[in-house]
Formats: sequence, C-alpha cells, structure tokens
Amino acid sequence: MARDLQPLVEQYLADPTPAHREAVVMAALPLVRSLIGKLSVPDHVLAAHEDLESVGIVGLLQALDNYDPDKARFATHAYRRVRGSIIDYLRSIDVLSRGKRRKIGAVQEAMATLRQMLGREPSDEDVADFVGISLDAYHKLLRDAQCRFSLSLSSPIGDDNDQTMLDVLPDEDGEAGFERVEKASTQAHLEALIQTLPERQQTILGLYYMEDLTLREIGEVLDLSGARISQLLGKIQLTLRSKFEEYAH
Repeated sequence: MARDLQPLVEQYLADPTPAHREAVVMAALPLVRSLIGKLSVPDHVLAAHEDLESVGIVGLLQALDNYDPDKARFATHAYRRVRGSIIDYLRSIDVLSRGKRRKIGAVQEAMATLRQMLGREPSDEDVADFVGISLDAYHKLLRDAQCRFSLSLSSPIGDDNDQTMLDVLPDEDGEAGFERVEKASTQAHLEALIQTLPERQQTILGLYYMEDLTLREIGEVLDLSGARISQLLGKIQLTLRSKFEEYAH
C-alpha cells in the first residue's frame, strides 16, 4: 500500500486537483481501516466503524495538507496523524468513565508494586487479588486499557514528561544531533524492556506494531480470539508503561 501511495501523493503535490486528492484518499483507506482494526473499539453509539473511518479520513486529509516530502514518506507521516485523530476522537466521547480510568491506574501501580514484592512479573491472578477484583473484571479492564491507549503512543510517558512513547519508536527518517542520541538511548531502553517479556508477548507486539496486523488477524495466527489478544495487549501495554515510567523517573 505505502509503495503505491507515495507516487499518488507526489502527483497530488505537483497537481493538487480534486481527482488526485480523491485518489490519495482511496489508496490510503486500507491504512485507516487497519488502524481501526488494531483498536479494541468500545461499545459506544458514536464509535461505530463508519464514525471512526470518517475521523480517520479527516486526519488523513490533514496529513496530506501539511505533508513535507523532504521529511518523511507520506505513509509514515499519515500513520501518526490518522492514529492520533482516531484516539483523540475516542477520548473526546469519553470512552472510559473516570472510575475505570482510576482502576486502570490502580492496576498499573499494582503491577509495579507486585514486581518489587515478588521479584518477578505478577500473574493475572496476583494483580486481580491485589486490586481486589475478580479475574473476569481484571480481563475486562485489560481490554479497556488496550482500547484507551494502545501503548499510549499519543500520551506523555510520565506526569512531568512531554515525551510520548511514539517519540521513542524507530523513525526511518531520523533526526540530528543531541536529539538523535537521546532518542536512541530511550529507544534502546524500551527495546531492552520488551526483551524481558515472555516470548508470546513479544510475538504479539511484533505482529501488532511491526507487521501491522489487526487484533483479529493476530488471533488467527496464534489461535486465540480477538478479545483475548486485546486482553494480552492491554497487559503488555500496562507492564511496559509501568516499567518505562519507573525508568523515566
């Protein structure tokens, strides 16, 4: 898709007609749909697939309007803008209640506390017992967490930190000077944290972020349901975020 998209974008930049703009949108639509498929969409009247697709297309057009071909390929540029638009929209319709957000925060803190107490990664049962909820409720909370921040790529890593997880992921176009050194150090630490995860969790992360598979597609690869993949991603995301915030502080 990205290989076919770039020439269409360059054609539009050279001759910005409505027909060329529409051609870019049609070529990039699989990117928008893939991003939607990677989210555990909440049961909300304003979160239908058509609504999210419309939001994604708006983000895509914004990405096209401010695209600088000298800085990155369009697919890289559009991915972040479209994903950010969809996540901002989900936040705007209050995907999770304040109570659920507090519970997710409590689970993240519980993971960090239990990790220190037990000297290992806590199991689902460990965390559920520590927080005082049933295992089913804990699994539902993990799905909510995956839906809410999907590794929180668009959210600050810590309370006093403007840097996001997205900022430390690999950027094929790179940057210069001290910024590159700082980012490389942070990225190396994130990669080291990922290496501490069980093999299956590393596989899920790789399929989700590197291979760009949807929850359903990952489930088909691992013979699990999409809902179970969402639970596992939620747990992975909370674990990494907890460990990364410890590092950031």
